[in-house]
Amino acid sequence: MVQPLKIRHQHFIMHPSGVLFWKEKSMLLISDVHLGKISHFRKFGAAVPQAAVLKNFDTMDEAIHFFQPEIIVFMGDLFHSSLNKEWVLFEKWLSTVISEIILVAGNHDIISPLKYENLGIRVVSEIQLDGFLLTHHPVEREGFFNFSGHIHPAVRLQGMGRQSVRLSCFFKSEHQMILPAFGTFTGTHVLKPQADNEVYALTEDEVFQVQFTESRRKKRF
Repeated sequence: MVQPLKIRHQHFIMHPSGVLFWKEKSMLLISDVHLGKISHFRKFGAAVPQAAVLKNFDTMDEAIHFFQPEIIVFMGDLFHSSLNKEWVLFEKWLSTVISEIILVAGNHDIISPLKYENLGIRVVSEIQLDGFLLTHHPVEREGFFNFSGHIHPAVRLQGMGRQSVRLSCFFKSEHQMILPAFGTFTGTHVLKPQADNEVYALTEDEVFQVQFTESRRKKRF
């Protein structure tokens, strides 16, 4: 189940995969895929199933099929580090995508921009569009609402007794939203919400807004 959200008279849809769709621009935002990270782990002996390598591509296909975007913006850290065999898989996957693709470069994006440009991908440092600012690192800039990634935000929910669960989330403040990490095996960072924050947690098939009282806010995060 997706979750709609209105920001500055524009309409967005949060998807359980962690992508965000901007309806008016037909633009799909995807942050922190970290392609190549699984192959990097496997190279150094980590017991990660080979099938996990394809998981990111399959999930991207599902999100693209669902939204049919005209533009896909990768919000940084598309690749985890240097080239490995997942680049070949990326090239093969890209040949099936008809959307325009833009990469907002992140700190892990060390592969030459020329490699991306040769595939028809435009590489930029940020995007400014109708009062919205798209970056990899969270930024506060007067007059803009910022979409970013980098943090891999998560929320910890407390159940009965000492039971708890950590879930990736969209983390929103008055002038900013941090997108969850899309990629598998990326890790997460639990954030502590303040009074003006909205938290939208992800399960395998649902996005839901976390509701809690002020007294519980301090206990649950």
